[in-house]
Amino acid sequence: MKITAMHWVAITTLLLITVTIFATMNLAFNWVFYITMLGQASVVVMVYKVLKDNYVTDKTFEDRYEDFPQRGRS
Repeated sequence: MKITAMHWVAITTLLLITVTIFATMNLAFNWVFYITMLGQASVVVMVYKVLKDNYVTDKTFEDRYEDFPQRGRS
């Protein structure tokens, strides 16, 4: 199974939230340290995957935002 860019975003987010929870719970320093290092590596991979993702859209700046459509325009 191919891991998409959005999967990398979710994995990195969950990993870094886990670091925050572990640090708040005063877990052993080595666990927090190693998961932090893994999280930082995951951020680098995530940024690379997002920037190299083959995403194509037909939207332009004239389309504005989809959550704020212009009235009277079809």
